[in-house]
Amino acid sequence: MLDIAADLLEALGEGRRLAVATVTTVDGSAPRALGTSMAVDDQGRVLGSISGGCVEGAVYQAAETVLETGAPVLAEFGFTDGDAFEAGLSCGGRIEVFAHEITMGGARGALDARVVHELEATRDGRPAGVAIIVAGRAAGTVIAATASAPEVERDGLDPAAAQRILHELTARVSSGLSGTLDVDCDDEALRVLFVVAATAPRMIIFGAVDFSAALADASSLLGYHVTVCDARPLFATPRRFPSADEVVVAWPSEYLRSTHTDSRTVICVLTHDEKFDIPLLEEALRLPVAFVGAMASRSTHERRIRALEDAGVSAARIARLHSPIGLDIGGSTPQETAVSILAEVIASRTGAAGASLRSQTGAIHRTAATRVTWP
Repeated sequence: MLDIAADLLEALGEGRRLAVATVTTVDGSAPRALGTSMAVDDQGRVLGSISGGCVEGAVYQAAETVLETGAPVLAEFGFTDGDAFEAGLSCGGRIEVFAHEITMGGARGALDARVVHELEATRDGRPAGVAIIVAGRAAGTVIAATASAPEVERDGLDPAAAQRILHELTARVSSGLSGTLDVDCDDEALRVLFVVAATAPRMIIFGAVDFSAALADASSLLGYHVTVCDARPLFATPRRFPSADEVVVAWPSEYLRSTHTDSRTVICVLTHDEKFDIPLLEEALRLPVAFVGAMASRSTHERRIRALEDAGVSAARIARLHSPIGLDIGGSTPQETAVSILAEVIASRTGAAGASLRSQTGAIHRTAATRVTWP
């Protein structure tokens, strides 16, 4: 629901009834991630996409059934000899989709005001989360991250199940991880889908150079909140970095020490100046961030490593440094270098080797829990 929050709010505000279909399980190769949604309104219009095209027709039919009957539908689409060219995924994977009705008023499918608040928070770029019960007697119930246990219990859940769902949802909003979980409720197990939206992860680029401008452009396209920092006011100007969310004139290590970072933050050092680089990398390698990389030639890299060792940085911390930064794709221009850097950032996050898909076997798409707004 959250990935199409703005569209849902617009449709609901116009008084339209909607059937929302959300991916609850992904196995093998599949084009969209867990938590991705598609909606069909009572006028037959489609919002969002759930598979990139290969099962849209079947999901549309399931949504129409939900709008006609009011009953939720849990359906599976996968690749088999029988359904490959009917409602299956020709890419070889399997997805499970849960479809249910939502409205802004009335007895059937009416969203709680707290759920609407979560949609609004997502639309406005703030962290949000909902839990959707996809199997069990309360299937179709949507629970907001800001709900209280008594409010959840009014949806027919026992106190222990309500507390478990709210605790799990709070933790997932904090971590930015969507996923599914079986929760015991009286004499049955409820299957719960947790869908969360986190704030955009930070990309902090140090050095106001041409490579930084290209990296800022590409990072912005991937959904990062981009900061460019340089101590030189002549070069660190918003005009030179129009795609950056902020351009900061400050001594790099001091800025990094004072600014907010978290486990999703990416730090790229493109300055080539030891008086900036060494204290900056000392600080960066102490932080529990996702990625620390630095641009360098082989000789600059070796000199930089010796300087970090002389500064007392441990071998374990130095091992976290991606330098020379980027994957070997043969690029040389600032734009090609930006692709190389971001390719390594993504590979580092996913644990992929960065090899050509042509040389690999097995599933293309990974099935780990999805980081919703972590590019």
